[in-house]
Amino acid sequence: MTLLGHNYIGGGRSGEGDVKLLSIAAATGEAHAVPFLTATEAEVSAAVDAASTAYPAYRALSAEARAKFLDAIAEEIDALGDDFIAEVSRETALPAGRLQGERSRTSNQMRLFAKVLRRGDFYGARIDTALPQRQPLPRPDLRQYRIGVGPVAVFGASNFPLAFSVAGGDTAAALAAGCPVVFKAHSGHLITSELVADAIERAVKRSGVPAGTFNMIYGDRVGAQLVKSAGIQAVGFTGSLRGGRALCDMAAARPQPIPVFAEMSSINPIIVLPQALATRGDAIARDLIGSVVVGVGQLCTSPGLVLGVRSPELTKFIEQLREATLAQSPQTMLNSAGLKTYGGGVERLSKVPGVVVLAAGGSSATQAVPHLFKAEASVLFTKEAPLEEEVFGPATVIVELESREQLIDFARNMHGQLTATLQAQPEDLRAHQDLIALLEQKAGRLLVNGFPTGVEVSDAMVHGGPYPATSDARGTSVGTLAIDRFLRPICYQNYPDELLPAALQNANPLGLLRLVDSEPTKAVVNDPRTAQ
Repeated sequence: MTLLGHNYIGGGRSGEGDVKLLSIAAATGEAHAVPFLTATEAEVSAAVDAASTAYPAYRALSAEARAKFLDAIAEEIDALGDDFIAEVSRETALPAGRLQGERSRTSNQMRLFAKVLRRGDFYGARIDTALPQRQPLPRPDLRQYRIGVGPVAVFGASNFPLAFSVAGGDTAAALAAGCPVVFKAHSGHLITSELVADAIERAVKRSGVPAGTFNMIYGDRVGAQLVKSAGIQAVGFTGSLRGGRALCDMAAARPQPIPVFAEMSSINPIIVLPQALATRGDAIARDLIGSVVVGVGQLCTSPGLVLGVRSPELTKFIEQLREATLAQSPQTMLNSAGLKTYGGGVERLSKVPGVVVLAAGGSSATQAVPHLFKAEASVLFTKEAPLEEEVFGPATVIVELESREQLIDFARNMHGQLTATLQAQPEDLRAHQDLIALLEQKAGRLLVNGFPTGVEVSDAMVHGGPYPATSDARGTSVGTLAIDRFLRPICYQNYPDELLPAALQNANPLGLLRLVDSEPTKAVVNDPRTAQ
C-alpha cells in the first residue's frame, strides 16, 4: 500500500505544509518513514470551501443516492484486507481480532444509516393542510421536513481508530443527513486514517457524489481554525473534557454560533445492590474487573466507580475485586500520550486523602498497569469531586457507603454520565425506585446487570448523557438517532405542490409515514387548495 501523507481536499491531495507528523508504533515506539504534512491555514480554508461548495449538490441528492454512497463506503471498508489490519495493529497495538470486529462495526454502521435513509423516518415529515374556511382566521398550508445543516467538522477519537474515526459514527451520520464532512485525523493513527480516507474517496468516485463531500486534514493545531471557519455548521467530537469544552467555547464565540456535539467525560458508575451481592457477588466481581481492563480501559464507557452499602457481603466483594485485579497484567495502550495521561490520573488518585491503592496488576514503565482503588465515602462528597474526574485507562475505585441514604445523596448530586449500571435482583429494583428515578436524570443509558462496555450500534442505543458526559444530552453519537444532530427543520407555507420536496408532496411518492392533520398516515393528501 502506498502512503502519501497529504491532506484530502475537494477530491484531490494537497501537501503545502512543512510541519511533519510521524506515525509511531504503539508497542515499539518506532516511527514510520512516511511523514504526514500538517495542513496550512490555506489548506484548512480550502477544505472548508470544498465542503461548502459540495453541500448544495450533495444535499439535493435523493435519499436513495446517499444510501448507495454509504453502501459503497461500507464495501470499500470491508475490502480493506489483512495487510490493512496488520498496519493498524502496528500503529495502535490493538490485536487483529479486535480490529476485524471494529472494521465490521464501521462498515455496518454505514449500512445502518443507509437503511435509515431508505425508510425515510429521518425526514420527520409533517403536513397541516390549508383550512381556508376556518374562523376567525383561515389556516395556511404548512409542510415541514428536515434537511442537513451544512458542512460538519468531525474530530477523530484516539480510542477507536476505525469506528469513531475517519468513517466512524459522526461521519456516517453527517453524510446520511446530507452534510459534507471535513475530518481532522487523529495524530495517534495517521496511517490508519489515510487508508480509510482512500476507501471513502474510492466510494466518492464510484457513487458520483460531488468532490468535496469528504475532506480530511492532518495536524495537531488545526482544530481551532476548522471550528471557527464560517462554512462549518456543526462539530462532532469525541475526546477529553478539556478539549471538548474548548471547542464548545470557540463555537459559541463565533459571529454565527454553531452546535458542538462533544462526548467528553464519564466515570460510568456501577451500583451493587444487596440482593445481587448476596446472590452472585463473586461473578459480579470477576466480570466487573474484566470490563475495567477490556481495551486497556480505553473505552468511553469503562467503569470508573463502584458503589455499595456497607455489609459483610460487600466486604467479601471488595476482596474478590482485589484478587481479580491482582490477576491482571499490564497492557500496551494506543499511544504514549495515552499512557502518560493514564499514569498522571493514577498518581493523582493515589494522592487524594482518603483514597488508597487496593491492588495493582503487575508493574511496568511502558504499559498500563490495572489499578483498583478504595476510597472513603466522605471523598465522594467533597467539593472537588476527585472520584468523578475520569481516569482513562484500566482503573476503578470502590467506595463503601455508610447507608442507603448516602447512596441516594450521591446519585442526587452526581455529574452527568454516559451510563449508570445497577447490579440488581428484581427485589433490589423494587426497593430502589427512588434511586432509579435519580439515575434517569443523570445518565444517557441505564443498565440493569451486565456492564456498560460494549455499545450496540442500533436504533434504540443512546451514547450520550448530561454534561460533562456530553455537551448536549439531547443527542447520541452511536445509533441511528445520531443523524438528528445534523438535521434542522424547515417549513414550507402555501408552496406549490409540484415544487415541494418529494417527502412533502400530496401524492407521497416516497411512501412515507407522515403526520397529516395530526394523524400518522401514508395516504395521499387531499389538498383543499387544488380542489378550488
